[in-house]
Amino acid sequence: MSAESAAQVEQPTVVEATEPAPAPAAASTSEDVEMANGEEDKDFMLKACRQVEFYFADSNLPYDKFMWTLHTKDKDHWCPISTVASFKRMREYSARGTEWVAKALRQSTFLEVDETGTKVRRITEVQEPKGAFERSIYAKGFPDEEPTLQTKLEEFFNNFGSTNAVRMRRDESKKFKNSVFVEFTDFESVAKFLSADPKPTWEGKELLIMSKEAYCDMKIKEKGLQGQAAVNRREAMSKTKGFDAFREMKREREEKGKSTGDKLEEKKEIYLEFLGSKILIHKDEEGNGYVKEEDVPFVKGSTLKFDGCGGDVSWGEIKEPIKQKFEGRAPFIKYTRGENHGLVGFHKALTEEEIASIKDLIKTINKNEVTWSLPTEEEEKTFQVERAQAAARGALSQTSRDGNSRGRGGRGGRGGRGGRGGRGRGRGSRGGDRNREREQRDKKDTNGDEQTGDKRERAVEPDGGPHVGVRGTVAPPSLQTTKKVKTNNGDAAPSSAS
Repeated sequence: MSAESAAQVEQPTVVEATEPAPAPAAASTSEDVEMANGEEDKDFMLKACRQVEFYFADSNLPYDKFMWTLHTKDKDHWCPISTVASFKRMREYSARGTEWVAKALRQSTFLEVDETGTKVRRITEVQEPKGAFERSIYAKGFPDEEPTLQTKLEEFFNNFGSTNAVRMRRDESKKFKNSVFVEFTDFESVAKFLSADPKPTWEGKELLIMSKEAYCDMKIKEKGLQGQAAVNRREAMSKTKGFDAFREMKREREEKGKSTGDKLEEKKEIYLEFLGSKILIHKDEEGNGYVKEEDVPFVKGSTLKFDGCGGDVSWGEIKEPIKQKFEGRAPFIKYTRGENHGLVGFHKALTEEEIASIKDLIKTINKNEVTWSLPTEEEEKTFQVERAQAAARGALSQTSRDGNSRGRGGRGGRGGRGGRGGRGRGRGSRGGDRNREREQRDKKDTNGDEQTGDKRERAVEPDGGPHVGVRGTVAPPSLQTTKKVKTNNGDAAPSSAS
């Protein structure tokens, strides 16, 4: 190797001077991470606790059949945390385990967890909410349902005040109707929401809002309901649909009966034969018969709607042809005088051939050409419930009259055949004469050539209002009872504009 080459090899490497490197940033300590995680976990636990508190709240527990069954199954009202944690809206919390959920619930001042950490219950007794209807509002204009919409709705309405429940309204197929009923905990929150300026919006679009009471009034007006029908509709809309523990407990107390002296009054179970089903008839505080709405079967296609009658109806034009068509089975007719349409209920679902036959049989009503069609499913369901309630009232009334006829003036009783005042002797011997006299008076009160039977076919006005009525059949519906109760056969009942 030459000296020149050696010099090239041994030439030192030049290193450029640089600025000192910045000191490394201080690393997060484990204490900081634990504190952040702790705050996040605490908020998450609080959300889990609030969700379970909702399940046990007065506004939900007595109206949720599953929760009420769970609550009453144990005499001390303990409910398994594992069961509550399995609910759909608890899944994000239950993923952390039952012990974690139990720890979250121990924060509550409304609930308590047992010593084993596996059960939970309310601390206070269940109370029936007061003024829930008045504290509720209606709002419409929300988007179609997606998994997080319920949570978003609750957060939205909580901006206006504390809420007991945000209920997404659904149709018969369980599809969200893009509207809600919201129950606030106080009237101040209701006022704040309804008087908000600017009006509440969702995704930039103004919502249609009103009190639940105003919503009910709007629907009653849309349906053209008046008199007792409007009153009944308002009552139905103001009550909780579906299960109601308070209503069930009240019925149980009524069905047990009250003691009369040293003897309990004997109760009869009376059943209504309605559209192929047997429904138990109950008695309300005023002694009127009714059936539970959930017991009424929905028989699609057993109702027809007529349009174009010109504001009046002659019952015979509808009833007689249908009776002849169906071997004496009279229809249940709902019509309010002044309206241009009405509903006709049959004892079964109609076939296409039978519908076509009705259209041919009754082409005109009140000298006006009418059209026949199937009502909407909602119209038909509401109508069938009204039919059943009218039938129950008439059936219980008929049963009471039959029971009373076995007493004074009945067979074997005072004024009856073979008892005191039987034929021609004893007190009440003129019982039969009085009946004949009554019949004669009825005939005298009848206008023209109309007979007593025809008189019963006039429009019934159950609420005393003018030109309001619903027609039924001459005979009450068929009944079944644990005792032999004398009744007639038939589907419809004395009518009512309910």
